[in-house]
Amino acid sequence: MAPAAMNVAPSLADARPVSFWLDDPARPAALPALTGDEHCDLLVVGGGYSGLWTALLAKERDPEWDVVLIEGHEVGWAASGRNGGFCAASLTHGLGNGVARWPEEITTLEELGARNLDAIEETVEKYGLDCDFERTGAIDVATEPYQVAGLAEEYEQARALGLDGLELLDRDAVRAEVDSPLFLGGLWDRRGTAMLHPAKLAWGLKRACVDAGVRIYENTAGLQLAPARPGPRMAVRTSYGRIFARHVALGTNVFPSLVKRVRPYTVPVYDYALTTEPLTDEQLASVGWRGRQGLGDVANQFHYFRITADRRILWGGYDAIYPFGGRVSAELDHRPETYLKLAQHFFRYFPQLEGVRFSHAWGGAIDTCSRFSAFFGTAHEGRVAYAAGYTGLGVGATRFGAEVMLDLLAGRRTERTELEMVRTKPLPFPPEPIAWAGIGLTKWSLARADADGGQRNLWLRTMDRLGLGFDS
Repeated sequence: MAPAAMNVAPSLADARPVSFWLDDPARPAALPALTGDEHCDLLVVGGGYSGLWTALLAKERDPEWDVVLIEGHEVGWAASGRNGGFCAASLTHGLGNGVARWPEEITTLEELGARNLDAIEETVEKYGLDCDFERTGAIDVATEPYQVAGLAEEYEQARALGLDGLELLDRDAVRAEVDSPLFLGGLWDRRGTAMLHPAKLAWGLKRACVDAGVRIYENTAGLQLAPARPGPRMAVRTSYGRIFARHVALGTNVFPSLVKRVRPYTVPVYDYALTTEPLTDEQLASVGWRGRQGLGDVANQFHYFRITADRRILWGGYDAIYPFGGRVSAELDHRPETYLKLAQHFFRYFPQLEGVRFSHAWGGAIDTCSRFSAFFGTAHEGRVAYAAGYTGLGVGATRFGAEVMLDLLAGRRTERTELEMVRTKPLPFPPEPIAWAGIGLTKWSLARADADGGQRNLWLRTMDRLGLGFDS
């Protein structure tokens, strides 16, 4: 039983309604907005990871390329500054999802994902990005008996594919790493995830881009995209000016794409998180966690949790809130009823931390697509490229997506562009009110499956056969 709501409510009394990562005196000042007209070789729209990686990699490929990046608010203010800081190698939202969707490519996708994470680590070193990068790996934990069997199946599946680096943990072994009375087993991927400070990564990439010669304009939203005359160029209108570019890369993700036909492929899902106050030596010793791995349980309605550099526990997930009509609004960034639910669950997982208080509580929108992993494409005769639908994996996978967009804009056939994952798209979400009803039924069914020992009802089995899903 979770602790009663009123018993845990005092733990939230001092929680600041802002992302812990963004509540930092080191947050850089915004760069000026664009006024007037600009001309460039490549325009990148969006100042989150997707756009930042695209701009930086473009300059690494060709330092002579004239690159401009625009951001509607400030670099890193949205999902890139609000996530859990799990930088995963997986490009497919986990091995199981990858095997189910691209069985012929899964070993290539796993290799590309591992190389991508290595490249992120190399970039952190090369540019001196101060983002608390730790290659600690991550542990998927089972809290129900049926989940233990599921982790064992995934372990054997990985071994059959020749994938190493995984360690199956029994109850005692997982509790020796992180001690919770609910943990029954775990699967530790020792190299496949790094933990980092997500906002500092975005700010560091911003600095690296500027140092490389990228011109960044903040508080500059891209409002309209259209071919320019005379061509072949594209024009993007902003509040105070226009940008004319030979190529455009769209990294707007959860926000409405400037290519309207892309919009039905994603929906916004709001995810929420808490951070505790810094733990004392005694409190930290009661939990263990000396390895500082990231953790997540393997329920459908799952939690993710990790230790920050200053010894707080970040605790997020479980609720995945879809707003009717796919509305993205600052009003949805906070949800006290979810904060209370998360606090209840936290003390159920870690009863030894009774009395700990939370310092920050926040939320943000994730760009979810029906296959749980990114999709890619071009528009306007190949002059525009886009990547979207990362479904919670954007910290690491956006770098891979940036490489794909640059390959597509260059018209190059590469190992990346030849992938079925890159050449195909997920099924789009239906219009309202069908989307609202379908997502609601799916969420209800997933909760039932968690309560019924993992048994998926007819609706979920049908969704599985159609290759459809809903996740965060």
